[in-house]
Amino acid sequence: MYKATLIIMAAGMGSRYGGLKQIDPIGENGEIILHYSVYDAIKAGFDRVIFVIKHEIERDFKAVIEGKFEDKIKIEYAYQDINNLPEGYSVPEGRLKPWGTGHAVLSCKDMIDGPFAVINADDYYGRETFSLIYNEITREKPDDGKYNFCMVGFKVENTLTENGHVARGVCRTDSAGYLTDIVERTKIAKRDGKIMFTEDEENWIEIPEGSTVSMNCWGFTKDMMKELEERFEGFLEKNKDNMLRCEYFLPFVVDDLLKVGKATVKVLSTTEKWYGVTYKADKEIVVSALRQKVSDGVYPEKLW
Repeated sequence: MYKATLIIMAAGMGSRYGGLKQIDPIGENGEIILHYSVYDAIKAGFDRVIFVIKHEIERDFKAVIEGKFEDKIKIEYAYQDINNLPEGYSVPEGRLKPWGTGHAVLSCKDMIDGPFAVINADDYYGRETFSLIYNEITREKPDDGKYNFCMVGFKVENTLTENGHVARGVCRTDSAGYLTDIVERTKIAKRDGKIMFTEDEENWIEIPEGSTVSMNCWGFTKDMMKELEERFEGFLEKNKDNMLRCEYFLPFVVDDLLKVGKATVKVLSTTEKWYGVTYKADKEIVVSALRQKVSDGVYPEKLW
């Protein structure tokens, strides 16, 4: 069994970005964002990484991954297939996108036998993030009859782009720092100097600065795979009239488990600043930020 596995979700095609953003170089020597994530994960102690990709991007994706860090961490691949559905369900005509982050993680169900963390391929999380989550998922857990999960929580103001809206899971925690609920807000943006979200394109509601949001950086026990599998069919049935657009988001499953008392989620707070390429115009910001981190000695001039 591996000490800790990192699942990196890289199956999205980057429709808002305008290309395959997972493999767009942002470093001086052709590094991509997930190269920095893997570098930080190795430093933290992770000993295996699983890339969740689609068969359509396999050749291009592997071209920028293989030959980089195989001698430092075990590399494996899982494939998110839109046709991978429970018996009795099929992909409706016109559906092109995968079934969401919960379905992406579920693609790894036969590969997980121990603690694992989950991140997005196109998000930069920062060195501290990986240390926090590795230390939490590898520590001995209390025998309290619940799943002991965790997540790294970012301050909402540290996760925005100047070039459009973003989707974030807005979190509430109790006095002990445990997640009480999480609501996926798909359109968060700066408006008139405030951080706001909308669900209908007309009414905008403020999110206070300092609010905790999820960047899909989760830590789970292997039990999460069973829950994802068991709840997927129920999700599809609930959304049978919305099969063209519905998505099986990972936070939805976490929130359900909290509500029925089957899990606890410890929120590991960080002041790290997120960088990502949600939009094409974000790239230069990320390039500049990573260049500064190299100058500051956070990363070597050439990662691999």
